Amino acid sequence: MTDHHPTCRQILEPLSDYISGEAAASLCAEIEAHLRNCQDCRAVVDTLRKTIHLYRTAADAELPAGVRRRLYHVLDLDEFLVE
Repeated sequence: MTDHHPTCRQILEPLSDYISGEAAASLCAEIEAHLRNCQDCRAVVDTLRKTIHLYRTAADAELPAGVRRRLYHVLDLDEFLVE
């Protein structure tokens, strides 16, 4: 990222590395500076962090079959449903 004022798209591209702690310190500083001034990107980062946390803490939780079917249907993922 060579621009002094990165766009949201430029900030969100390396988001996975940033969230996982694998991004270079300079990139992290650039992302954090952007996040201080961009509510939309902050919302994306916060939502992603919460999603990852929920996945990690509830990964072993088993959904009742009816709930799983409805969830997959709402997400248009019926073809991936394995029961």
